[in-house]
Amino acid sequence: MSTPAPIPEPRAWRALGALSVGLFLTLLDQSLVAVALPSIREDLGASLNQAVWVSAIYLLTFAVPLLITGRLGDRYGQRSIYLLGMSIFTAAALACVLAPSIEWLIVARAVQGLGGSLLNPQPLSIIHRIFAHSRRGAATGVWSAVASSAGLFGPVIGGFLVGGLGWRAVFFVYVPLGVLSLVMVARYIPHLPPGTGRIDYLSGLVSLIAVLGIVSALQQGPELGWNAVVWLSLGIGIAAFTLFIRMQRTSGAPLVPLRLFNTRNFSLGIIAVFGLGFTVYSINLPIMLYLQVGQGVPVEQAGLMLVPMGVLSVIISPLIGRLTDRVAPGLISRIGFASMLAAVTVFGVLMHLGAEPGWLMIAILLLGVANAACWAPNSTISLRDVPADLVGSASGVYNTSRQVGAVLGAASLGAVMQMGPAGHSYGASMGNAILLTLVPLVAGWVAVSRFRAQ
Repeated sequence: MSTPAPIPEPRAWRALGALSVGLFLTLLDQSLVAVALPSIREDLGASLNQAVWVSAIYLLTFAVPLLITGRLGDRYGQRSIYLLGMSIFTAAALACVLAPSIEWLIVARAVQGLGGSLLNPQPLSIIHRIFAHSRRGAATGVWSAVASSAGLFGPVIGGFLVGGLGWRAVFFVYVPLGVLSLVMVARYIPHLPPGTGRIDYLSGLVSLIAVLGIVSALQQGPELGWNAVVWLSLGIGIAAFTLFIRMQRTSGAPLVPLRLFNTRNFSLGIIAVFGLGFTVYSINLPIMLYLQVGQGVPVEQAGLMLVPMGVLSVIISPLIGRLTDRVAPGLISRIGFASMLAAVTVFGVLMHLGAEPGWLMIAILLLGVANAACWAPNSTISLRDVPADLVGSASGVYNTSRQVGAVLGAASLGAVMQMGPAGHSYGASMGNAILLTLVPLVAGWVAVSRFRAQ
């Protein structure tokens, strides 16, 4: 059923632009900072493990609270929580710029991840409240273009910043953009009425333990050799998650109301976005390693080879978003997932064959189109019919599924890349890692094939 938009559409589009700045920054970070780690290690005299934690601590504090930060938007207003999150994120970025030691930098990065976790679920929630039902696909198309391109442009932007100005420039770029987003959001986004009276904070604590235990185990497992501590962390996480689900059934103010899953397309979209997170946020590493180590391509040139993927995604996503409002649910999503399945298959086969770098452009371009055709329709259809009072919680669950998929994908592909069977080429090892993503992508294709009009 169509519902009127609470603000004029021109203002809604300006609001979306303001939100997109913050979304881009929080997702760009995951690939941007990785480029700066060697320079950070050298300049601050850090150990390899300390340098790794500069990136890892951000991912932890970003991913772990997402379930509760989405619900905080429902309770206190998405606009207010976004402004709080962006303020913390920007202030912590400035602290990173000024970091005199690696310990200072790691603590600042933890705070920055928390700020990112506060603001990240809010844009999707706000989009579904300020745009009319019939325009949400177009708006989410823009959101998806930003979300899917951030990780692709990170290595290129990071390379130029670190090479030209040093590693501190990577964090300084967040400061003016963060202030810009704060000013624009405060100006263009209205005060939307909160949708829930209170939050079950005990459930919130249990959710933090659950996600922390699972994400920590998946993230650190390969590095620690899957020792007893890792398995204990995973076991605690799974036990806490089981307890959390039971609590949601009896809580008077559940953090994740189980009636969310009465919305068929939302339940299916969670499966699909897990597959997207698993694939899209993990395959860049084997691609870059194949190009640089396997084929001897210079790092700058290897990064530039991925730019067409991001450009295609940015151009096509808004068009796909508009189409999503007009065609049967699932049609574009099936095409998108099929294209992504084809792209990763081509990557895997070409790597097994030891193909020259130029041949990979076939898969790179196909993946750019697939990104556009997957992200926008999935987020639009998943959240379009969620009850208004649950949209913040739904966004938190949606983003958590994506991030857990990303962590599991990185850990799984990393393990396969290191296994490297005897007698196989380096390219075959990278190809095997890429082909692992076929499993969650097939599950995603099955899920989106069951989308229905509601």
